This record gives sequence, C-alpha cells and structure tokens, in this order.
Amino acid sequence: MRRDSRLSGVLHVLLHMAEQPGPSTSEALARAMDTNPVVIRRMMAGLRDRGYVRSEKGHGGGWTIACGLGEVTLRDIYDALDRPELLAMGNRTEAPGCLVEQAVNAALGETFDEAEALLLRRFGEITLAALSADFHARLAGRGGSPTLESNHAA
Repeated sequence: MRRDSRLSGVLHVLLHMAEQPGPSTSEALARAMDTNPVVIRRMMAGLRDRGYVRSEKGHGGGWTIACGLGEVTLRDIYDALDRPELLAMGNRTEAPGCLVEQAVNAALGETFDEAEALLLRRFGEITLAALSADFHARLAGRGGSPTLESNHAA
C-alpha cells in the first residue's frame, strides 16, 4: 500500500521556501522535490486558502510564506491538507454481525483513535520554526549553505 506523503512533501516545500529571499516558482519547487509543478500548485492550494502562503503570477512571481514560521504548526498544515489518513491500518468489516469481529474492531478502533489523538496533539506542538531550526542545525553540522537546489545534497 502506498503511503500518503503529502504532509511531509508540503513541509519540505515550506522549508525550502523559507530559505529563499523572494518568491519561489512552482517550477523551482518541483525541481527541488523531483515532481511536477502541477503537483506543487495542488499541494499549495489549501495552504493559500488558509493564509499560510500566497502566490503572485507573472515575471518575478511565485509562492511566498504569508505567516510567521512560529505561528504555524504541523497540525495546521495537516488540517489545510484536508486531514489525510494518519494510519494505514483499519478494521475488518466483512461480517458486521460477528461478535468476534465486533470485539476486535472495538479494541482496535479505540486504540486507533488514541493513536491518532496523540499524533495530532504532537503535530500541534511542532512549529515550522522548530523544523527550520532543526534544518539549520543539521546544515551547520555539515558546513553547508541553504539554497533551494542544494538542500537535498547538503
């Protein structure tokens, strides 16, 4: 089963954007992410609707971060992506009248709910500023300098 990596991808894009002095085009971000510019524009739409990024068309245009990195959490970004599934596992529903299936699903369902609540709470504690600080600490450890094209190699 393919995992949903939109949250990771959007966070990656936002950190690249935070390192740029001006707007980042969908094309430049797509090159950095090894994807198509259309994918970038789709990912950014929900963020724009929430006011986390803005875009300008034309020469010199592109995407910019429209908020402070310390103001936005991973939970905010997750919500802006329309809350993709967090857990790949689910309950079996082949025999809803089966008491064994009901018992198993009740236990698993409660556990899945607890795990999701824990993840979402932790997402709410981590800001983009914290991710950026971690990136800069890692970059300093390698003696690199932050540029859109070199962050993957740094």
